[in-house]
Amino acid sequence: MGKDSKPKDAGGKGKGKQAGGASDESASKGKGKAGKSDGLGTCTYVKARHILCEKQGKINEAYKKLQDGWLSNGDKVPPAEFAKLAAEYSECPSGKKGGDLGWFPRGKMAGPFQEVAFSTAVGATSAPFKSTHGYHIILCEGRKN
Repeated sequence: MGKDSKPKDAGGKGKGKQAGGASDESASKGKGKAGKSDGLGTCTYVKARHILCEKQGKINEAYKKLQDGWLSNGDKVPPAEFAKLAAEYSECPSGKKGGDLGWFPRGKMAGPFQEVAFSTAVGATSAPFKSTHGYHIILCEGRKN
C-alpha cells in the first residue's frame, strides 16, 4: 500500500500544472469518486439559495425588494420569501426551485460565487455581486463539515 500511495502522490504533483489545475474541477465532476474522497474530509459545505440575473439592473431590482421588505430594517430574509423572489427574478434553472442549490463543497463553484457563499453568515443575504455567469444574490442557509 505504501508503494501505491507514492506513485499517486508523484503523479498528482506531476499533473499539477496550470492547465491541469483549470481542468481539475471538471475532472473531479466526471470522476466523482476521486474528487469527493479527497474533499469530504477537509471540505466545508454550504447550503445556499441564489438569484442569478444577466443584467445588473434586474438583480438590483430584486435586491431592492429584499431591502424594502427586510434588510433595511436589519431583519433576515425568510428563505420562503427569498425563494419567491428567486422564482420571479432568477434566470438560473434553480430559480424554479426557489434558487435552492442545496449543499455544495468548497471548490465546486466558480471563484467569486464560492468566496461570497462561504463568507456570508448563516441566515444572511449577500449584496449583489458579479461572476462569469452574471449577477447574483446569495442567501446562506447553513454550513457543515
